[in-house]
Amino acid sequence: MKEIMPIYVQIADQLRQNIHQGVYQIGEQLPTETKLAEQFAVNRHTIRQAIALLKDEGLLRVDRGRGTFVAAKTIRYAIGKRVRYNQTLKAQGWQVRFQLLRVLEVPADDAVAKGLEISYGEPVALIERLSFADEEPISMGTGYFPLKRFPDFLEPKKIKILQEQQSISQFLQQVYGCDHIRRSTCVSARLVQPQDAKWLQIPLNQPILLAESVNVDQTGNVIEYGVTRLRGDRMELFFENDLKEGVGAKLGRVVS
Repeated sequence: MKEIMPIYVQIADQLRQNIHQGVYQIGEQLPTETKLAEQFAVNRHTIRQAIALLKDEGLLRVDRGRGTFVAAKTIRYAIGKRVRYNQTLKAQGWQVRFQLLRVLEVPADDAVAKGLEISYGEPVALIERLSFADEEPISMGTGYFPLKRFPDFLEPKKIKILQEQQSISQFLQQVYGCDHIRRSTCVSARLVQPQDAKWLQIPLNQPILLAESVNVDQTGNVIEYGVTRLRGDRMELFFENDLKEGVGAKLGRVVS
């Protein structure tokens, strides 16, 4: 005897098919629970079950106070000994670029001095950039580089090379012959700040992932302290160790 699927599963199947066929586009809002209940001749509780199923699959997202939307494909970002942002995303088929927001010299505050292992107040280069995947803003990164190590980092010619390379890793390799590895990463979740929300084009009540990182050169000297804000609705972080070398990247704790 053929087993009859629950009504909510049948509704979820129909909505899933509509999404795959383009009836509902990525980012598009679905009809309200009331309208869907009328459409399928069921109660709102059954609609909520169907939506919850598709939300668990990553096809839908529910924004409190706004409604239910077709979710965009999640970007998987691997965190290991060698973190290469552009390379990782391009390997998944994304078109990647960044926009420089701030380029300036600042004195190291407590957090930056601790991260770079330098004295408080020492001059550092601040590079803030907004990263895009297929022209959608997905993260903001603020990197701090010790000017004692890179005294000409902020020269216009160097910044031009950085813009052309569209990659911090390639820039450091080409200009300074500096290969780097990730020494530590600490990830926490928090609500987005107003200015970041504007650049990332997300609502103020949306959580983001905050990743603090420290990169070192081949000899173990710290060359970058970074703070990256990633859209929690678009990105997931995958932590991995390089088992071939016995000891992989030193991975920080994940705080939720």
